[in-house]
This record gives sequence, structure tokens and C-alpha cells, in this order.
Amino acid sequence: MEMSSSRVVPASVEATWRALNDPEVLKACIAGCESIERVADNEYKVTMTARVGPVSAKFSGRIVLSDIVAPSSYTITFDGQGGAAGFANGNARVTLSPEGTGTRIDYKASAQVGGKLAQIGSRLIDGAAAKVADDFFGRLVEHLGGTAGEAAAVPPPQAVKAALSTMWWRLGLALAIVVAMAIYWLTRPA
Repeated sequence: MEMSSSRVVPASVEATWRALNDPEVLKACIAGCESIERVADNEYKVTMTARVGPVSAKFSGRIVLSDIVAPSSYTITFDGQGGAAGFANGNARVTLSPEGTGTRIDYKASAQVGGKLAQIGSRLIDGAAAKVADDFFGRLVEHLGGTAGEAAAVPPPQAVKAALSTMWWRLGLALAIVVAMAIYWLTRPA
């Protein structure tokens, strides 16, 4: 599974960086998270309950931070075991940059799942992953002093380009219809 997106949160890069590196903030922002314990400088033990479609399980695993360039980026590597439900592992590259009065968070993640989770189907897993990301960013924004609706997803440039292209095509079509109607009404016999 591959997932990438950008979000803008209403806080400075430094405040956002501190929040993303605070185990208590992360525990509060991750749905189903029961504990996050620091076991080394850049390694954490995590316990959480997750539900993906009909599969619900308690996962235990670890998160390791690497390639750290404070306060602008890091790589997160994660692995978790959910007993009979299966496993999940992967990594994510997270980058922070100033945007207006807030911070733009860009992330690109890849993950692999196995066991019962892998049998559910990629569409259901992708949907669950997107919901977890939305919930996380909504809670993070609230923690940073905003409202959940402020965790604005930033459309990728190609999506903006496609939307503009579609808009101009529709506008052109509407204009052609109006011109055709005007010609018809002006040239028809009275």
C-alpha cells in the first residue's frame, strides 16, 4: 500500500515538530492508541487497537525515527504484530515547511500487511488508512489550538491542474451552448 498527502495545520513549524515528537500528544491523536513508550532516543514501543472492516485486533510494535533533520523532516519505520489478525510494517517520510501562518506537513508512506488483514482487500485497507490519517490530523490540529476542520488536505499539483482543465472545458462547452442558442433565436423566422 502506498499513500501520500499534504496537510496544513495552524501552528508554527517548531510547535508542529514538538507535537509530532511528543509521545503523549501522539497517543492522544492516534485513534485506538493505548500506549507509546520511549525505549531509546529515537525508538518507541506502541500498543494500539485497530479495526479494519471485520478484523479487530490489538497490535504491539515499535516505531523508529531516522534521517532526522529537526525541525523539518524525518523517516518513521514501523512494525506491528496483531496475533491472528496479522502484521503491518512499513515506513513514512515526513517533511514540515512553513505555509502562511501555519505548517505544511507532507508525507509519503508505504506499508505491507499480512495475515487476515491482507485477506480483507486493498480498498478496505486504503479506506481505513485514509480515515486514520484524517482522524489523526483532526486531533493534531485541535491539540495545536485549532478546530478539526482546519486540517486542510492540500491537493497535489496534478489534481489542481486537472480540476482547472475540467473547469475550462465545461466553461467552453457552456459558452458554445449559449452561442448556439443565441444564433438559433436570432436567425429563426419570426
